Amino acid sequence: MYRERPSTIAHAVVWSSTVATAEEHRVLPDGCLDLLWSSDRLVVAGPDTVAHLASWRPGTPFVGLRFAAGVGPRVLGLPAHELRDQRVPLDTLWPGADVRRLAERLAEATDPGTLLESVAERRLGEAPPADPVVERVAWRLSQGAAVGAVAREVGLSARQLHRRSLDAFGYGPKTLARVLRLNRALELGRSGTPAADAAFAAGYADQAHLSREVRSLTGVTLTTLVA
Repeated sequence: MYRERPSTIAHAVVWSSTVATAEEHRVLPDGCLDLLWSSDRLVVAGPDTVAHLASWRPGTPFVGLRFAAGVGPRVLGLPAHELRDQRVPLDTLWPGADVRRLAERLAEATDPGTLLESVAERRLGEAPPADPVVERVAWRLSQGAAVGAVAREVGLSARQLHRRSLDAFGYGPKTLARVLRLNRALELGRSGTPAADAAFAAGYADQAHLSREVRSLTGVTLTTLVA
């Protein structure tokens, strides 16, 4: 069963999941970065460019803190592109002793999600201030704005915007725009909107364009994902 709630951290969500039977879970690209706790392991799931297939053991609980809008790199202390399409043990990024102590606390915690939040909040307090340009870029691209228009709005050249996006999101603005557009279309499809209408509302040229993008980014059809 999957649950989530808004985090006390802006642009973040706390989630938990436990599966009853062994299954392969398709994690779709969403422009986010996750800090995951499972049993005795802390892992960072970097921003995906395509769907990631994860095999989950039955009965194993997962707790995660999902960061959007460039928050994850500030928590972890490194650019997002270094984690793109990767699952990395946290002790390869932070001091091993610190990670072991955190794992021990999580194993004893009645609410691991809240503990993860407190750790992330402390690190954010020690990190450089949030980049308002990054938040603006993420918001405008999520609305379907063109990359060139966004660059002009925030006063950056195409190259500067690409570099800032790599650090904040893990990939360039064009890829981020594709990922966010896909998620808009899926949200509409899951709410019952017909595929052709969802394609138009999300900014695709037509339903065929949406179908090609879904297959390219997820490896399956829109019908499969909506179901």
